[in-house]
Order: sequence, then C-alpha cells, then structure tokens
Amino acid sequence: MGALHADTSSSPDAAQGEKSLSGIAVRSALSVVDLDAPITSDVVLEVRSGKLKPLEGLKILSGIDKGLCTGPVPVASLGIVGDEHDYVFHGGVDKAIHGYCATHYDAWKREFPAAADRFRPGGFGENLVFARFNERNLCIGDTFVVGADADADGDHGLLLEISLPRQPCFKLNHRFGLKDFAPVTHQTSRTGWYYRVLRPGSVQAGDTVRLVRRPHPDWPLSRVQEYLHRRKEDMARVAELAAIEQFGDECKKAFRTRLEKYATRVRKAERAAAASAAAAAASTASAAIATNDRPWWRSFRVVSKRNETPRITAFVLEAVEPTPADDLEPLGHVRLRLPVDGRSGRDEEAVGDHPPLVRAYSVVGGDRNRFEIGVSYDADTDTNAASPTVPRGGARYLHEAVAVGSVVQAGRFAPGIPFDIGGASHHAYVAGGVGITACLAQVEVLHTIHYSCVLHYAVRSAAEVAFAARLQPLRNDGTVVVYDASKGERLDLDAVVRSLPWNARLSVCGPPRMMDAARRAVRAAAAAAAENKNNNSSSSSSNLTEADVHFEAFSGDITDGGDPFTVVVANRSSDDTPSEPVQLAVGADETLLEVLQRQFGVAAVPSSCEAGNCATCKVTVRSGRIVHRGAALTAAEQAAGDAMLACVSRGQGRIVIEV
Repeated sequence: MGALHADTSSSPDAAQGEKSLSGIAVRSALSVVDLDAPITSDVVLEVRSGKLKPLEGLKILSGIDKGLCTGPVPVASLGIVGDEHDYVFHGGVDKAIHGYCATHYDAWKREFPAAADRFRPGGFGENLVFARFNERNLCIGDTFVVGADADADGDHGLLLEISLPRQPCFKLNHRFGLKDFAPVTHQTSRTGWYYRVLRPGSVQAGDTVRLVRRPHPDWPLSRVQEYLHRRKEDMARVAELAAIEQFGDECKKAFRTRLEKYATRVRKAERAAAASAAAAAASTASAAIATNDRPWWRSFRVVSKRNETPRITAFVLEAVEPTPADDLEPLGHVRLRLPVDGRSGRDEEAVGDHPPLVRAYSVVGGDRNRFEIGVSYDADTDTNAASPTVPRGGARYLHEAVAVGSVVQAGRFAPGIPFDIGGASHHAYVAGGVGITACLAQVEVLHTIHYSCVLHYAVRSAAEVAFAARLQPLRNDGTVVVYDASKGERLDLDAVVRSLPWNARLSVCGPPRMMDAARRAVRAAAAAAAENKNNNSSSSSSNLTEADVHFEAFSGDITDGGDPFTVVVANRSSDDTPSEPVQLAVGADETLLEVLQRQFGVAAVPSSCEAGNCATCKVTVRSGRIVHRGAALTAAEQAAGDAMLACVSRGQGRIVIEV
C-alpha cells in the first residue's frame, strides 16, 4: 500500500467543501493565534460526528473519520448523540467528547509537508474544533459551559469537564500515512483532549465555550503530558497527579500504577541492601553470590498436564507461595530449573559434576503466580531417547518425568516477541509447530482489543494443531489461518510478506527452515519496494523492511546442549594465576551463559530472554568456531564470527571470548 490519506470521501462535509464555520471563517480565526496566551473562552468552529467504518486497507473499524454537523446537536453522557466509537480504547464517560486546536494543523503541515493535504480540521477525529483552546491554556479538571443561553455561573446549558489528554494510538499513523507519528503528537503536546459531560445539552458551530471552574491551575495539559510521557521518574509530581480526582481512569491508573511500581522497587532495593549487609556480615564470597548475584527461584507445582498434540504437551504451573499482586511482571519466557541426571532442582550449586539444568520456555498465558507453557518433544528425533537412564534434556524430562503434583523451580520471566502495539497498523505472525507458544497470547490480546492482526500457522497435520480450542474462534473469523501439510496446503511466505498492508509488523517463530525462508521473503520484498521507489512506480508491493520484523527462536532451534567445549575469557584473570586468562569448561548439557554466570556472577554477564531472541547476553568472540543458535544475530553478524549469544550458541573445541 502506498501513502494513506484521510478518508473524507464519505463525510457529510465532503460535498459541501467543509462550509458552516469552516472554510473562510476557520482560516480567519486561525490567522493570528498565540497558543500560550491565557484565555477563558473560545468559539466552536466545527462540530463533528461519525459512524464506525473500516480503516483504509484494514478490516478493523474506527470512528476517527467524522463529518461536519449542522445546527444544534444533542449531547448526552456518552457524547454527541449518534457519534460512534470503538469502546475498547475510545468513547465512554471519560472520553465522551474530543476537542482539538485547529491551529496545530498549520504546524503539522510545516513539519510533515509530504502529508500536508491530510492535515485539516477533523483529521484527528475530534468532535469540537477550536482556534485558541489548546493543551497549553487548558488545565485538567477545567469545567466549561457551552452555548449563548448558558448563564455566567454555569447553572444552565451543556456543562463539560476536561478529563484526559488524548493518548494517540496507531490509527493516527495510519490516518496520515506517517510511521511513528503518534508519539510525536504527545512529545509536542498537540494531542487534543477529552471532555466528560457533567450536564447534557446541545452544541453547534458558533457556540461560545466559557470557563466556569479551574480547580488545578498548576496543571495545564501540556504539563500533565510532561510527567505522563517524559519525566516519568519525578515521583513527587507523579504523586501529585495521582491525587487529582478529575482525571479519567486512564491517567489516574497510569499515575497510581507508577507510584505502586516505584514503591515496589524501593522495597526490593531495601531487601537487597539488607541481604548485602547480611552477606558482608557472613564475610564469605559464596554468601555474597547467593544473596546478591543469583537469579530468584520460586517453587511451582504442576496442576495440569495435557497432550495438545502427539509432540506438544501443555503444563499449567501454580506458585507454591504466591507473589503479592504488586510484584507481578509481564510474561514472555520463563526459566525452569530441572533436576535432570541427578542435578539439583533447588540449589544453584552443582551436584557432583552436574550443574543445574536451566531452560527457557514460552508462556502461553497466565501471570507470575499461575502460568501455562507448551513444550515440544519428539522421541523419534531424540538420539538419547533409547537411554534407560533419567531423561537428559529439559523437554524430555518434562514430558516423561514430570506429572501433576510435581514441583519445579521457576526463575524470572523475560520478554518474548516485542509487543509494542501502539505504532503498527497491522500485526502479522508466522508460526510453525511449537512456535505457536510464542504468538498465541499476543494474538488473543490483539483480537480482544480490536487491533488488526493475523496468524499464519503451519502444521504437519490437523492432529498437530496445538491449543486448538483457543485457536478455533480466531480461525472462525480469519484471524488465524492454518496450513495443513498433509492436505497439500503450503505456507507461501513470499505471498504473506507481499500482502502485508502499510505500516505492518511481522513476527516469525518456527523451525530454522521457516525462519530462513521468512528472511529471504523480507529481503526480496524490501528490494522490490526500493526498486519501485527508485522507478517512481505505483506498484502496491509491501513496504516491510527488516527493521519491521522480529525472529523468535524456539525450542526446536535451542537444543538441550551439544558437544562440550572450552572457553578462554581473555579479559578476565585467573585467581590462581593472575597473569593468565580464565579458562572454563562448558559441559554437554549446560550453556556458556550458565558457566559464565556461575564463574563471574549474573551482574557481570547479564541476560534477559535466555532463548536467543534479545542479544542481552551477546559476548565478543576473539577466536574459534561458533555454532550459532537463536534469532537475535543477523546472518551477517553470524558470518562475521565476532559475536555469539551465550545463552544458546556453542563453541567447537576451544574458543576465546571477552565479557
């Protein structure tokens, strides 16, 4: 899709040339405007209303396209009568009416000349258009009376109260054909604002809107946005804002949640300081490491185990000791510590020659106290499956040795596929096999909040569709498309990429062959788009670039070990021989990251996802051959051979690194 335009073709004013108080009157009103001048009244230039309709190029509905209203328009508690909203994030008592300063459109035209023809009154989806009211001279909680018949005390007529600054979403990007435009609106404090209706009435173009009450003169909307979006760590101001009752729930919850998280961080810091003091008092290095530099592990009991497919088993784990609600965090991956081969499942220290086995798995739902994972294991492809000993790998152990009632240790949760829903117009996912576990929860959320999304899911057969019950309602409306190889259904990644709409994001999680094919498809689409641009072609090829794509490695790519190897850490000296670098052995069933963190501590070798997706644990390679795994390094970075992911990649023989 090429550049998008504000769709006004179906608006009532399209055929009128935007008359009423628009046109000449609006241009005259906007000729000289000082946005910083304090004012207590303004005139309504336009009143706008609209119905839900599809956004251009997408299937989702939006009420952003609003046409002109003529004559008095009735206003009830939910706003202009007949005005439609997607009530997931828009509309409601706190967002009954949207106001916007038309003077901003001239600034937008200067700053984004390529989209100048789209910046016109109504472009932001506002209901009331003003020339002088703006985010600098309006304060949270301001109360206004509307209309010529309203008295000076505000006892009669439509009564409105400012409840929120607007927080724009991807729909503004899509509306104006500008990627990442929405954040610019709050960075410049040109978002518009919302009113709640304190007393119903009517409004029409030409009405005077007069201030009757200002309870928070120190908090103009532009200053609110300063602490909402930019100066987030000023807790004194955040506390002041959290106490303002006139805020709508959106901001009220944002400020109060920020305070609660800050209090949680303070408590954690106090606990860490106390633990550090206790370790220092114990005066042992092992105590210091145990208290300060080890991941936090908790006991979870398996409360459900079921076969989703012949190869994928779902486990629901519940905390033995639940965490307080204010200590919850987003899920993506969870690290499990498993007592495989006689290893300890409870202690950080090794048992005999075996350190604890730690593996990361995608979370498909739940929270930090109760969550679900899906784990794939195929005995036919496991070279150790015939061994009569205790299962060696994490997946095999979970499938064969863990039952309902078993207790395992779970560590911290780490982010999975980036879930920045505010910028993209469309979210596309491609999954193969157990890769569904990385995508499913996100697709369900997007579907629930009416965001444009699709999941392409490739399986060997219908029996291999994991989490089929959760997928079925999404399949019914086309959000999920399943490709059954046993029926000859082929996932054409080139076609998927070419069909993506403007401003799409793509996430891929599957076996290496699928990931490689997706990379080729993205590169081909990017090359075609560049060629069309150079040739001034209007061809509707995808504008997707590699920056818009995330590749998520899954357990089929992150195997349970490999051949042992030796690592020399060139920039760390040995305690026994200070002149010599540290040399460490990495066993067949442990990762380089585990060995490095055991030797130097977690703080010295930080990590996040521990699944090969984020590159937090990337280390410099000085020499040696690397078996690259994971998705965080590009093909060029892997070919260069000067970096590796410590959590999943392995060396061959002897390698030299720096940390």
